[in-house]
This record gives sequence, C-alpha cells and structure tokens, in this order.
Amino acid sequence: MNITLQSNGYYRLEFRYRPAIVDGIKSHIDGGGRKYDPATKTWQVHSSYQPQLEQLARFVQRFEKVEWGGSAPKEESDIAYQVQPLPELDIPHNLKIEPYDYQKKGIARGLQLKRFINGDDMGLGKTFQSIATLTIADAFPVLVICPNVVKMNWEREWHRFTDKKAMILTDSVRDTWTFYWQTGMYQVFIVNYESLKKYFVQRIKKSERWTLRDVEFRQSINLFKSVIIDECHKCKASSTQQAKFVKGIAAGKEWVLGLTGTPVVNKPKDLISQLSILGRMEDFGGYKHFVERHCSGPNEASNLKELNYKLWNNCFFRREKKEVLTELPEMTRQILSVEIDNRKEYDDAEKDLLSYLVKYKQADDEKLARAMRGEVMVRIGILRDISARGKLRAAVDFEKDFIENDQKVVIFCNLHDVVDKLLHVFPGAVCITGRQNSTEKQTSIDAFVRNPKVKIVIASIKAASAGVDGLQKACSNVLFIEEPWTAADRDQAESRVHRNGLKNGATMYHMHGKKTIDEKMWHIIEEKAKISNAVVGGEDNVQTDIVDMMANLFNEE
Repeated sequence: MNITLQSNGYYRLEFRYRPAIVDGIKSHIDGGGRKYDPATKTWQVHSSYQPQLEQLARFVQRFEKVEWGGSAPKEESDIAYQVQPLPELDIPHNLKIEPYDYQKKGIARGLQLKRFINGDDMGLGKTFQSIATLTIADAFPVLVICPNVVKMNWEREWHRFTDKKAMILTDSVRDTWTFYWQTGMYQVFIVNYESLKKYFVQRIKKSERWTLRDVEFRQSINLFKSVIIDECHKCKASSTQQAKFVKGIAAGKEWVLGLTGTPVVNKPKDLISQLSILGRMEDFGGYKHFVERHCSGPNEASNLKELNYKLWNNCFFRREKKEVLTELPEMTRQILSVEIDNRKEYDDAEKDLLSYLVKYKQADDEKLARAMRGEVMVRIGILRDISARGKLRAAVDFEKDFIENDQKVVIFCNLHDVVDKLLHVFPGAVCITGRQNSTEKQTSIDAFVRNPKVKIVIASIKAASAGVDGLQKACSNVLFIEEPWTAADRDQAESRVHRNGLKNGATMYHMHGKKTIDEKMWHIIEEKAKISNAVVGGEDNVQTDIVDMMANLFNEE
C-alpha cells in the first residue's frame, strides 16, 4: 500500500485490491473520514484521521508493505490521540440509588461496549456501575467472580442497589444452585477465584502441564448470560489456573465485565490474558501483533499512547478521583463482612458471654449488677479480640489489593498481636502505636507521606486518634480491622484522613466478622450516635449502656 498526502488535505491510499484491506479501512476509519474515488480506484482518508490511519497502516502491514509516499508517518510523541468523552445515560436505570453523573457515563459506556474493563480509581463505584449496567441490560443470570474477602460485600450491594437476589455459592448448593435460577429465586451467583474449579469444572484431562483445552467444564456455565470479574488483574498471567478457568467460563458470553484499578501491574503484557478473556485480542491485531507493537524495547513497553488510545476506543475506560472530585461525597463508609477463620474459638467464647449476660439480667441487687457489668465488659473485649484475630487473613488479602492497585491505606486496630502479625506480612509498613514515642510516630508519618514505597501505616486507635496530622496528604483510604467503643472515637480516628488537606474523597472500610460481636457493636455505636452527639458521662454509665444494649441484642436473637 502507498499512502500519499495530497494538497486537498486527504491521504490517497493505493493498493492491490484485497477484501481484508477494504474491510480494514471501513473498520478503522469511520464514514466521515473516508471516501472511495471510483475514477482513480483509490481510497481517500482525511488528514484529521492521522491516528486512525496509523493504526490502519499497521493492520495492513500484516498483508503487504506500506510506503508513505515521501511523507513519513509522525512519531508517536507527535500524534495527538484524541479519546472521545464518555456518553450520557439517556435511558431509565430503575436502581434503588441514584448514580453520580460520572457513574451514569460509565454505565452508558458499559452498555455500548458489553465486554470491557472498568479501570476507575478505587472508591469510585466500579461495583455499582457494573451492577447497574447488567441490570439495565437484563443480562441475567450473572456470575460474579471476586476475591474471597469481598463476596459478602457483592451480595449486599446487589440487594442494596436492585431488587435482584444474589447467592454466594457454598458446598450446600454445589450441585443444586442451578435450580435457584430456574425457579426464579436467585438471579446472581457469587464465587471466589479459588472455588471456580469446585463449582464449574467437571474434570481436567491431564494431571500436569494442562491447558484450557484439557479442561472439561460443567454444562451449568452455559446458563450465565454475563460474567463480572472483580480485580481482573489477578488473571494477568494466562498460565495460572484461575486465569484458565475464568477464560473458559467467560468464553462466548455476550457480557463480560472486568473491574480493576490496575489492569497493567508491571508491563503491557499484563493486558494480554485479560483482553483474551474479554475476547478482545483481535481488536489489537492478535497476540503476535500486540507483542510486537506494544511489548518491544528494553522495558518491554512500546507505543503506549497508541495502546491507551486503542484501549479506550475498544474496551476500556478509567476516571481518577481527582477528575470527579466535585461529585464525590467528602467521606463514604463501606462495611466489609467477612468470614472469620477461628469460628470454634469464637463460638465457645460467645457462649460464655451469653451465660454471663443471663446472670447479669437476673441480678436484682444493684451492687452485684455493678460488679458483674465490669466482668461482662471484659468478656465482650475478649470476644472482640478473637474476632479481630479471625479477620486477619481477610484483612491481609484486602490490603494486598490496595498494594496491587498502587494505593496507600491507613489500618486501624487495637491488639498488639494484630499489629505484629501485619508487620510480619508487610515488613515495609510503618506504625503509629502506643509502643512508640512522639519522635518515632512522626518518623512513621513522614515516611508514609513522603516515601512512595511505603504503602501501609498501621495505627492504634488510641495512639493515633488525636495529635496525628499529615496522613491525608498521601492517602484517602482507611481500613478498620477493629472498631472503637464509641462513635466519637470512630469519628476521631476517621478524621486522621478525613481532614483539611485531603485531595480526594475519603473511603472508610470497616471490616466486620460475619455473625460476630462486630455487627452488634456497630449497631450499638450507630444507635448511641443517633440518640446523642454528646459523649456519655461517667465510666459506669458507659458500661451500663453497652452491656444493657448488648444483652438486649442477644435476647432479640
């Protein structure tokens, strides 16, 4: 093909007729930028379509040599790749909650693309947008594949935003979950990456070095009309078991939604497996062309502006917090309900607390009741500690997602045992605890704010609830592994990030053990906050309040 820039502002394309090239012209250049000249039997492309013409030339190079008629193509750094703004949502959404304007645009773009990656920054509502997109599209049943720590959050969000029923797959429904869809009881099914084999794989024909071709899936995967892949960068390596399973399950689906704030963790090659799962590799010229074009050079990264342009045009969009800051609330709270991994220890301690609460409720003498209240508070504290230790594994998994997304996070907890175990897993983290003096605390703050490699600061609720400033300059994410005793203490801890100088809307993640005292304590804190914004006076009054409310909650069960 010979491409020549003419004086009329059009490029003339001359080539020996080949249907594939004609199809390529029509797919790369829209109708407003191209025309066919029957007199000269050439195609004409307007010069304003230079970036698209560059892409077309690379496509044609797979068939024949391309020459630029004395006018060499521009270097990538000189090309202005114009990404079109996201569309407006112009149809009713029928959701229980009104989306922000930027979320509506993400929903609308998702409806256009169908198979895509939502790369929005953490805290911008990728979950909400994906739920809305598939609800509007009526693409049920839906399979949600996600990290184990957020399964319950997905279940809650479906119920919060829509009238659809979501089910987390468990051993009890391993072979019967399909009936829940067929009878109309559930429309959404949620599974973690590690359990894909258990629920959807019939058998693997080889014991070693097996590929996707060796996997025999259960017929039930054909029921799904859509698949959501949360944190889809976990599938960046095509050789991993989970990437193979996800690709097999998503194959042929009309709707495949990948959610991740970091689709490229290290190099453009990270995209190959994800694009393959979406069925989008052909939009990039296939595997070989993608590697040659975008994975070249000493850093295995090339023509990145062009790659970004292709992604946005075909299957991707992303907004950062700073872009939509005016639409974001100053602070949002999100409850993360997780399974604890020390359930028996917890249940035994809870039985002990319950028996003591019964004695407390039956005590007639005020002096006796006063003495027992102190003992009940101790046992409540023990139960909270057990729950905190039981959430550690889930907390670690959640924090790893922040690191993979290149995000910093402040972690609040109470137990030194929890702090020490977190430091063992994340040796690069810094601390603000009661075991440090003021100089050491400030050194930790400075490292967290100034050093991009320090992603985590572990803070004691008591030690960091006051007199700590600066964290907001580097971070807008907070994770509570343990809760304070009062709403005032919670608000004080949250204000370490939600304060003047915060550049983005703050997100407070509160991790609660499912069916544990965490849920009851949160209920008590919320109720107490509603009753009064003032602090209850006197330690005995605080004990009476919490113990009585706790006893009433257990009685309700």
